[in-house]
Amino acid sequence: MLKYIGKRLLQTLLVLFIVSIFAFALIHMAGGNPALLLLPDGASDEAIKAMEHELGLDQPLYIQYIQYMIGVFQGDLGMSTAYKIPVADIIAERLPYSIKLTMGTVLVGCSLCIPLGIIAGSNRGKPVDFFAMFFALLGNSMSAVWLAVLNVFVFSVWLGWLPSMGAESFSNIILPALTLGYPMAAEITRVGRSGMIDTLSEDYITATYAKGISRRVVNWKYAFKNALIPIITLVGMSIGSYLAGAVVVETVFAWPGIGQLTNQAVGNRDYQLVQSLLLVSAALFTLINLVVDIINSLVDPRVSLE
Repeated sequence: MLKYIGKRLLQTLLVLFIVSIFAFALIHMAGGNPALLLLPDGASDEAIKAMEHELGLDQPLYIQYIQYMIGVFQGDLGMSTAYKIPVADIIAERLPYSIKLTMGTVLVGCSLCIPLGIIAGSNRGKPVDFFAMFFALLGNSMSAVWLAVLNVFVFSVWLGWLPSMGAESFSNIILPALTLGYPMAAEITRVGRSGMIDTLSEDYITATYAKGISRRVVNWKYAFKNALIPIITLVGMSIGSYLAGAVVVETVFAWPGIGQLTNQAVGNRDYQLVQSLLLVSAALFTLINLVVDIINSLVDPRVSLE
């Protein structure tokens, strides 16, 4: 296990290195001059050149990249040109909001839909199976933008039950969590149903039935454990995506997380902030993938770590 974890950590470092190169290159290909954002309108050429020298923008690109990576290894992600404060401080302030939204989304997506998918797969062709498939089809057919607008109209404008913007109280998290959680719940239901159907068709399940063990015990003690593996993978990938930033949902609901911050940073041409957000998002995603692989190996020892 320790050897496997060490190998994956090395792979993670390689992925982050490649991501840092692409992020740095793409940001500088976008054009624009961050020095102009720090100077008043109509600044002289001499002032612009002085600011570029202060920011290190007059250095060759490879020198700028090396200096940036040296700062990253020292915990310095650079200075935001839009907010005029260290990038690390901005991300540290916004990341907890993305974590809260992610946890709320996972709660919505998993609380009822893991049992629903398992029960549907165990009762293939019955009414509960048709209900689960309709639920999954409906959720997979809705775009995040349309669902966000629908939730705002119904629960905020029409019924007046929930706030549509901000993050001041617990009630503010409900609508964005529902918006992200329903498509996730639909996918969990579909994957859980398919996994249960595949597991119940295995020979060892047939042999277990032949021993006279009750259907309920077989479903929940033997089949459920193996059907859970694709669900764990799906939830883990979703957590990585939401921690990296649900841009559309956070923007619509004015939720001050990583997604909204990324949208603002791109609009402000805040080079340092954008490339650091990409790097942090990649780190979170790869870390979650590592945790998911380890959990899968613990749930099912047949999953090889090699």
